[in-house]
Amino acid sequence: MAAPAPVVRPATPSDLRAVADIYTHYVRHSVATFEETPPAVAHWEGRLTDLRARELPFLVAESDGAVTGFAYASPWRPKPAYRHTVEDTVYLAPDATGQGLGTALLEAVITACARAGMRQMIAVIADTGSDASRALHRRSGFTDAGHLVRVGHKHGRWIDTFLMQRALTKQADGSAEARIR
Repeated sequence: MAAPAPVVRPATPSDLRAVADIYTHYVRHSVATFEETPPAVAHWEGRLTDLRARELPFLVAESDGAVTGFAYASPWRPKPAYRHTVEDTVYLAPDATGQGLGTALLEAVITACARAGMRQMIAVIADTGSDASRALHRRSGFTDAGHLVRVGHKHGRWIDTFLMQRALTKQADGSAEARIR
């Protein structure tokens, strides 16, 4: 008998311990995030509350009753003129990669942001030595928008970041569509 398909759903407070655990792995063992100290569950509680108030998505992927990934969109910059632009975040449990969860989470965030009236989505991707995150974003309609050189220092190395961007339009059916420039 096949395992049930993973479910992408809104995060709840009871998911935040798993979210913190997934993120802690990347803080401690990678340069995918520039955080150097894993945030406590209280940080994630504040993030969930803030994003709900802004009507922005904070989603989890659940497989066999366990949270296996999360994604959310947050304001790109605090200045008011950026209010229609968001930045996406996607993280998967280390043993949950390569199963399509990243795509499912990112597509759900894109759709939710389009429904919320957002116009642009930015991805800030650390140069980890792997192109997986950039490839994920390209499959979801993002294009290269910039390359910042040696802007972070973690685990004894200087790290570049790549900026990718996707235009969002609100379609009649509520789905998001990339706008070709």
